[in-house]
Amino acid sequence: MRWQGRRESENVEDRRDESGGGGFPFPGGGGIQIGQGGGLGIVGVIVIVGIALLFGIDPRVILQGGGEGFPGGGIQIPREAPRAPSQSATTDDQAKRFVSVVLGDTEDTWSKIFASQGARYSPPKLVLFRDGIQSGCGLASAQMGPFYCPMNRKVYIDLSFFDMLKRRFRAPGEFAQAYVIAHEIGHHIQNLQGRLQQAQRLQAAATSEGQRNAIQVRVELQADCYAGVWAHHTAKLNNTLEPGDIESALRAAAAIGDDAIQKSTRGYAVPDSFTHGSSEQRARWFTRGYQTGSLASCDTFNTDAI
Repeated sequence: MRWQGRRESENVEDRRDESGGGGFPFPGGGGIQIGQGGGLGIVGVIVIVGIALLFGIDPRVILQGGGEGFPGGGIQIPREAPRAPSQSATTDDQAKRFVSVVLGDTEDTWSKIFASQGARYSPPKLVLFRDGIQSGCGLASAQMGPFYCPMNRKVYIDLSFFDMLKRRFRAPGEFAQAYVIAHEIGHHIQNLQGRLQQAQRLQAAATSEGQRNAIQVRVELQADCYAGVWAHHTAKLNNTLEPGDIESALRAAAAIGDDAIQKSTRGYAVPDSFTHGSSEQRARWFTRGYQTGSLASCDTFNTDAI
């Protein structure tokens, strides 16, 4: 991926030095304070629970602090030993620059896409944290992986996930990392469109866990498709892609499919429990967005061919 020397976004908040502490241990304990000074009122708790269900997270993960649920549900990242400071300051700074450039690229690309439709794009913030952080959607840990919080329109990423993507999920490559960021930005696009609110209403009306999961799969696959739309346009507008980049993104999409994750952790897959989609679905919807470059082609809510 061609990213060196390109514009860095000004919407990156580096909170790595302040995260992982602040009185909320991970996992368990130190959850959201209810009805106390500076805490969250009951209305806020209801909103938090609704958002947790929308993103497939057990609300207790947020309300109690920590936990292992990957946003969108289903993906359980095995707990690892505490990390030693293996990255040099130079490597750490380069990782931050990479994230800033990719975020800046999404800002430029989506601004042009929105402008072509007579609309103005309002970009999200991206927060870098380490181990754990107080997010706009409650307490979060690195075990949750990257996630988007619609309440404050921020993406949260612990950079150690990129190492895990390469090591545990066998999806190396800079564009695989860019795909992860683009997927989370896809959730921001959904938020701007009102799609997340639509999905939340559908899930509230669902009568079974399987139905709620199926709605969540459509949310995640649309975000994958939007990541593909971004890749389509950045390739044309910015000459960003190099040979092998799309294949790298497809490997990442397939590696974090629900069936691949479940088979690697339990030896078999349970389709009714999927919350992100299968490896085939994730790769297919990313490809669809990449080939068409059209938001209209990403309507996962009005198709039977999911």
